[in-house]
Amino acid sequence: MQVVVFGAGNLLLSDEGLGVHLVKRMNEKYETSDDVEFYDGGTMGILATHKLEETAHVIIVDSLDAQGIPGELRVYKKEDIMLEKIPAKMSPHQIGLQEVLTLSELRGKAPETITFYGVIPASLDSSVELSPEVEERLDEIETLIVDELKRMDINLSPVIAA
Repeated sequence: MQVVVFGAGNLLLSDEGLGVHLVKRMNEKYETSDDVEFYDGGTMGILATHKLEETAHVIIVDSLDAQGIPGELRVYKKEDIMLEKIPAKMSPHQIGLQEVLTLSELRGKAPETITFYGVIPASLDSSVELSPEVEERLDEIETLIVDELKRMDINLSPVIAA
């Protein structure tokens, strides 16, 4: 697997489920290939380290536990994460990504590149629906991911309805 698009989050807590909603949407819209996997990482946290370690490129989508405007999208690269330019815990359900990456680095298995698309939540209430502020970001994040994959010479094919 060349690229894993890793959606993290808890579907039962509104905007906390952003990453899972996004990968579900992409799995429904695009054919799978040997080059890219849209992976529902849910709330697995460190238990999903193997997904980071078995690919060269990881794209992570999750809610971002940070100060800012609800619905605000922030994009970070591996260097930002390792230099701790982002909150230690990007999402309230997991250990910090820095800890997971440090473990992978120590094992000599960290991915070459990482892109993190994080959105500041408007709601963490019990709900399986995203808030309007965060839902508005789905198209933008999808476009950013598709463009990033194109730069890696990975072109997604739309699912053909039967």
